[in-house]
Amino acid sequence: MKKNLTSYRIIYGDTDQMGVVYYANYLKWFEIGRTELLRQIGVPYASIEEKGLRFPVTEVSCRYFRSSRYDDVITIETALTSLGRVTLTFSYRLLRKEDGALIASGWTKHACVDEKGEVTKIPPDLEATLKASVSGKE
Repeated sequence: MKKNLTSYRIIYGDTDQMGVVYYANYLKWFEIGRTELLRQIGVPYASIEEKGLRFPVTEVSCRYFRSSRYDDVITIETALTSLGRVTLTFSYRLLRKEDGALIASGWTKHACVDEKGEVTKIPPDLEATLKASVSGKE
């Protein structure tokens, strides 16, 4: 299984009044990891849109283990863990770079839809590329 590792430095705008990262920002970092993984395997999201397809999030889960604060550098570890005919699932681990501590983990499930928002099968060429990433084959 291929993984993408992306670094992100937390800015003040990511934090709340308590000085810790606002909980919903973790989902934004999941998106960063997901788009970078797709780019890494040769499928930038823009190329998916050019085919008239979208991968909206249909389910999400995030478990928080530790707080993050301004100026922490985190590593977003992303993997494509499941591929169906019309769905795909990504998993995430957010690690504090300084000490490797697990900050949060989670997953997102996505449907493949056309420009009208109708569920559609993942095209064979795209499916082959994604499948190679799930199985770890080149």
